Amino acid sequence: MTHLRTLLPYFRPYRRGMLAGIALVVISNVFTVAGPWLLRLALDALGEPVVSRERIVLYAGLIVVAAILGGATKFGMRQLLNSISRRIECDLREDFFRHLLRLDAPFYGTWRTGDIMSRATNDTLAVRQAAGPAVMYAVNTTVISIFALSLMVWISPRLTLLAIIPMVFLPPVVLGFGKVIHRRFERIQEQYSDLSTLTQENLTGVRLVRAYVQEEDQGRRFRAMNQEYLARNLHLVKAQGLFHPILSLLTGLAMVILLWVGGGEVMRGAITVGDFVAFTFYLNLLTWPLIALGWVVNLFQRGEASMGRLNAVLQTRPGIEPGAGVEVSEIQARGAIEFRGVGFRYPGTHRPVLRDLSFRVEPGETVAIVGPTGSGKSTLVSLLPRLHDPTEGMIFLDGVPLVELDPVSLRQRVGMVPQDSFLFSDSIAANIGLGLKPATGERGDDLDPRVRAAAEVAQFHEQVLDFPKGYGTLLGERGINLSGGQKQRAALARALARDPMILILDDALSAVDTHTEARILEGLRTALAGRTAFLISHRVSAVMHADRILVLDDGVLVESGTHEELLARGGTYASLLRRQLLEQEVGEAAVPMRS
Repeated sequence: MTHLRTLLPYFRPYRRGMLAGIALVVISNVFTVAGPWLLRLALDALGEPVVSRERIVLYAGLIVVAAILGGATKFGMRQLLNSISRRIECDLREDFFRHLLRLDAPFYGTWRTGDIMSRATNDTLAVRQAAGPAVMYAVNTTVISIFALSLMVWISPRLTLLAIIPMVFLPPVVLGFGKVIHRRFERIQEQYSDLSTLTQENLTGVRLVRAYVQEEDQGRRFRAMNQEYLARNLHLVKAQGLFHPILSLLTGLAMVILLWVGGGEVMRGAITVGDFVAFTFYLNLLTWPLIALGWVVNLFQRGEASMGRLNAVLQTRPGIEPGAGVEVSEIQARGAIEFRGVGFRYPGTHRPVLRDLSFRVEPGETVAIVGPTGSGKSTLVSLLPRLHDPTEGMIFLDGVPLVELDPVSLRQRVGMVPQDSFLFSDSIAANIGLGLKPATGERGDDLDPRVRAAAEVAQFHEQVLDFPKGYGTLLGERGINLSGGQKQRAALARALARDPMILILDDALSAVDTHTEARILEGLRTALAGRTAFLISHRVSAVMHADRILVLDDGVLVESGTHEELLARGGTYASLLRRQLLEQEVGEAAVPMRS
């Protein structure tokens, strides 16, 4: 149980409750074994020459009291131990989620969302079963076995020895089936991850599935994976189904021995009828723990497998550790950025995406980055908020290497609008004011002034007012009820609202029409005053007014200058401009005429 040992720290806040619950387990078993012992006394009393009604009534009353107190303590132990296991599950899931938020881009480049979701839900549930019910029944099994065996030996050591002979075979049976259950449960969890991934991808891309009429094909894929999941579960059920009959067979043999040998001892007068009946009850009490032992082992094996899957994520360390490094406020940064011989390749690849980049950006300067598709533009700007660190060279913020700065502190001063404008299933106000004071009014009227100002710059404010609840309008998943241009403007407003020192726009206006783009760029010229800005765009209209334009080609900086300077050189930038103008002319000529 190597992986389950990592769960021990989660028990510490609840150790008093755990001890109280275990104490109740012991006490409940005292009352459980007291019932048959009282019955033994009552039966033996009936065989005496003189017995009073009062004495029998006393024994009957004590049996009832023992049953009531045993039931009350069992309720208490279940309430305590199961509720603690629920709290441990909650704590573990919270830690798992917080750890996911700390992990960096390389992790999410290699792990599937469905696999992570499976671990956060299905695996934490299996761990809870091991932390609560399995512990409770393991203690209960141990205690009742000790009590029952002790009283059986007290009644007849010889009968006890003979009755437990079939039980000698239980340990190898339990260990063997435990390994099989562990292996088969791991395969079930792996298939569940694949099933979750397929479901998540289809729900996220449901419009694409419909557009390409792939409902039937995706349905067949789901059915095939679901049938495999069913087959693996049935494979596990076969092992579990065989396990319990074997346990029942062994315990049944013990009852046969009891009836044969114990009956003979009663006839010889070696033990009384009361002893025989009490012994039978105790053997039955011993039978249940031995059967429950298989279920407990099953729960522990499942918990071990699931905790191992969780540990595979929890023990993954981010390459860029949040909270480690110097606070940006300590260096009095103004926004000067310098690249010195920067190169980068993605983990697990050999081809460099960026090679030997060297340039300097002054505070408040707007720099445009252009180049062919795949030239490394988005990768370059992803290095600024330390989503990745360079594999070669160094990047500096006001003379301080970025690798020495706390990434959290750095990202708080960077506003980034990526190519994919992601929005949460929340109100428009909450999406734009991410990290700011939330609006409380039904229409989101109680806005942070920065939210409205940013929306106005992004040319989004007027459209928001047309929505049913204004800024309080709830968005669907990933902002599905907004157009592509509206999502981009909301993402732009979100970046501006946090008043960043450095602003990064990664093709952030590609879904906006040219007229709206011109109005946004006009507002941005004022908003960018005093900020260092990096602008990626395929439209010349978006980059031509930048203070400087950097031209990338296959990860190499091939040109740098203003729009006019680069046109005069007639190099890569001028070639890109001519190609763009030609594509626009061809696109306009290809528009069909109405008949």
